[in-house]
Amino acid sequence: MKFGVSTFITDQGIAPAPLGRAIEERGLDSLLIAEHTHIPVERRSPYPGGGELPEIYYRTLDPFVALSAVAAVTERILLGTGIALVVQRDPIITAKEVASLDLVSGGRFIFGVGIGWNEEEMENHGANPRTRGRLVDERLRAMRELWTKEKAEFHGEFVDFDPVYSWPKPVQRPHPPIYVGGGEGAFKRVASFGDAWLANSRGAEELAPKIERLRGVAGRDVPVTVYAVEKKPEIVEQYTQLDVERLLFSLPTMPEAETLAYLDELAGVAERFR
Repeated sequence: MKFGVSTFITDQGIAPAPLGRAIEERGLDSLLIAEHTHIPVERRSPYPGGGELPEIYYRTLDPFVALSAVAAVTERILLGTGIALVVQRDPIITAKEVASLDLVSGGRFIFGVGIGWNEEEMENHGANPRTRGRLVDERLRAMRELWTKEKAEFHGEFVDFDPVYSWPKPVQRPHPPIYVGGGEGAFKRVASFGDAWLANSRGAEELAPKIERLRGVAGRDVPVTVYAVEKKPEIVEQYTQLDVERLLFSLPTMPEAETLAYLDELAGVAERFR
């Protein structure tokens, strides 16, 4: 099993470059970071974790900028969005950002995607929450055209453009792996677009039957990466009994010294299960 890190990079915690170096130095294999463009002051959408929305959601750095900084100081670790909110993103610009980051990182980018939960946030981007699933699927199809065709063209319900040139193309072919986040409602999206399922850490016992159902829907052996796993060895042990490719340890957003100490602990737990 592989072990990486999932976290929120903000203006109040460790900077991207030292974080990336520290993860690589400790033998962990990946860094996936969250995205929120903004948080509306007035919000109807309940926080999925319950209670008040944590401050880190208000302060995230742009993931492509942050991961570019990490790419510049690392050589091995995979760099990913966990997740990019495609419902809020122009597909032509996002395709360019994905391809550019894959290029500058030497083919180490993972495009983690999802539809999001904060309806007011997506409405501020002009997206209708009731059609966000169809919108995300269409934007992903359009981006695949931009990544793989010399003259890309797309005509759909939400995305429409005549033939265009778009470079650079991604280093990874046909494009960087797409990790689809979400619950069972995302299984059809995983089947259509996913190189892996990015599953929330709801416990190994709950996850096992979902993996079986996902693979039934997809008709293939979809790899699974579990997001935001606690560092407790007994929890990791449970996941090792499942057919899971990677666990992403949840890293709290903290200043540099505290983060480095916490990463030492994560690396120690990972080493026990290698």
